Amino acid sequence: MHIAALNDNEFQQFQSWLHFTAGINLSPAKKALVAGRLAKRLKHYNLSSYGDYFRLISHKGEADELQIALDLLTTNETHFFREPKHFDFLRLQVLPKVLPGKTYRVWCAASSSGEEPYSLAMTLADALPNTPWEIVASDISTRVLEKARSGLYSMAKAHTIPHPLLTKHCLRGTGSQEGTFLISPSLVSRIQFMQINLNAALPRIGEFDLVFLRNVMIYFDMDTKRQVVARMLPLLKPDGFFIVSHSESLNGITDGLKLLTPSIYRKL
Repeated sequence: MHIAALNDNEFQQFQSWLHFTAGINLSPAKKALVAGRLAKRLKHYNLSSYGDYFRLISHKGEADELQIALDLLTTNETHFFREPKHFDFLRLQVLPKVLPGKTYRVWCAASSSGEEPYSLAMTLADALPNTPWEIVASDISTRVLEKARSGLYSMAKAHTIPHPLLTKHCLRGTGSQEGTFLISPSLVSRIQFMQINLNAALPRIGEFDLVFLRNVMIYFDMDTKRQVVARMLPLLKPDGFFIVSHSESLNGITDGLKLLTPSIYRKL
């Protein structure tokens, strides 16, 4: 069946829906990405237009397909130890000062397919051998969370993991699993993966010493940024750290955080 090109009106429908649901701003430059990622769903349902597909996901009984569309449009590329300066900051300046006894809690608020929370877990396991710690790793996409929970990755992903951490915390696949590696089950068990939409009321997940919100704010407009940070800040303990990506800034978004160094903030 021939699929008609995604027209401007149809693109605007997806734009409005994604902004309302997830707070994400799709620029006109993303039109080809939307068409490409959703095309296989149109084929799956034998639909000839993106408008037909939008009507399908807008139907009340189609919650599963709505989630699939959301997953397809919100998934982004990531890798282990992305922006390594943040992990150096934790290893050298934050974690050595953690008092033993209390559980050190981290929220990785856009965990994608798991590379970021597992990078955090390796860092915490090494720096806090005698201190309990835990990570809540959340994402809006159920598909990437499923991938993250498996802890299984292609060997091509291993090159950004420091070698001592790779040998200590990862298991090389053999036989039918050749060319892959598995995150150590003892690390996987310390991470709670859960679906959270930052653009809606947050569930009760407790307070955190550290929040990672990296490579998410770039998709939000100023208003949405303010709302998201206002929701998250009450869950960060006083003097806790809030880290965004190097390409992002919280300038003009909140008075509750003090800039320590570009992309790294501390709660007042």
